[in-house]
Amino acid sequence: MDVSNVPKTLPRHSATFDPHTLSEIRRAAATGIYDIRGAGAKRALPHFDDLLFLGASMSRYPLEGYREKCDTDVWLGTRFAKKPIHLKIPVTIAGMSFGSLSAQAKEALGRGATIAGTSTTTGDGGMTAEERGQSSILVYQYLPSRYGMNPDDLRKADAIEVVIGQGAKPGGGGMLLGQKISDRVAEMRTLPKGIDQRSACRHPDWTGPDDLTIKIDELREITDHEKPIYVKVGATRPYYDVALAVKSGADVVVLDGMQGGTAATQDVFIEHVGIPLLAAIRPAVQALQDLGMHRKVQLIVSGGIRNGADVAKALALGADAVSVGTAALVALGDNDPALEEEYRALGTTAGAYDDWQDGRDPAGITTQDPLLAARLDPVAAGRRLANYLSVLTLEAQTIARACGKSHLHNLEPEDLVALTIEAAAMARVPLAGTDWIPGHVF
Repeated sequence: MDVSNVPKTLPRHSATFDPHTLSEIRRAAATGIYDIRGAGAKRALPHFDDLLFLGASMSRYPLEGYREKCDTDVWLGTRFAKKPIHLKIPVTIAGMSFGSLSAQAKEALGRGATIAGTSTTTGDGGMTAEERGQSSILVYQYLPSRYGMNPDDLRKADAIEVVIGQGAKPGGGGMLLGQKISDRVAEMRTLPKGIDQRSACRHPDWTGPDDLTIKIDELREITDHEKPIYVKVGATRPYYDVALAVKSGADVVVLDGMQGGTAATQDVFIEHVGIPLLAAIRPAVQALQDLGMHRKVQLIVSGGIRNGADVAKALALGADAVSVGTAALVALGDNDPALEEEYRALGTTAGAYDDWQDGRDPAGITTQDPLLAARLDPVAAGRRLANYLSVLTLEAQTIARACGKSHLHNLEPEDLVALTIEAAAMARVPLAGTDWIPGHVF
């Protein structure tokens, strides 16, 4: 049989061994080291897009946007702190370190958050004068590394966040490669300049929740019992972790899903450790409810928050506020298509750039190169961030009003349905068009 004219089957890539997987195997074979990168998980994960709101119609009445108020403020730290924090909006800026980010970027985050009436967070490595000077409300992160730890700075902060884990790498320590250890970063962290730095994966002076109680008491004493004490955990076992944080004396619990970004860690960690934020919120809220502490101990959630719909859905599931990190950097100007040529010169593209650990960011944000950092105007970047935070809030208000709510915190699971069985099970809301919640026993 003459087969020369028989049509050939097109080549087909394997779903398991796709081009990215093949390229990673080749890279690993050539180098013998695992891949380190920044940013967050890139794999497809169940997310807030799998949920929809049930707007008002006959059985519910909406609020008129131009005449009826929908409040957005939130109090954090009302459990024990003498001076709880009052934010105008339920969207905060996540902890991102000076070292990972330039001083200009930290200043811009402070400026934008202040305009919007919310807080920003120091991250690993200590407090910079630029960030403290421009942040009306600043949360000081107390991390396992103790880099930049200073009791005077603790007192200057408006709240303290004890970081137990991070969504991108729960159970693992962070990295800051030597090219980002500048003179100033080295001095703040008491490290040699230009040498790779790895943060510890656990705190050096306690081994469990009983010891955390003592540490929280120490921090309250240092700050004259004025500052709210947050405890941040990566999303893995949210019910038990939140319950233990509450029993240890936390005023606020921060829950970070695996979509959250990081300055640098192993790619395999980012993609395969932790659980999505959607799967973590309801168990965390259940723990608070079982302890009679829901809304008394506030819950902040983070990890992949992008728009006002995400904010509204997180609050409807029981959170008090959300925190944004990667999206805030994009608002400042990171991954801007206008810099595509320069990103291509680095071997990547603007939308996929995740080599934050290399310190060559042409946007001047994730770098310590003084020439690159000087490209970022903190005033203009701060205004962009404030605009973005304003849009998030307005979008969330629009949804809340459509559901007949006069405050964002009045949103509830009853306002939601799911598009997939997985999302319905994780969020514990009905599958759209049914009253079925997978796994729910009536």
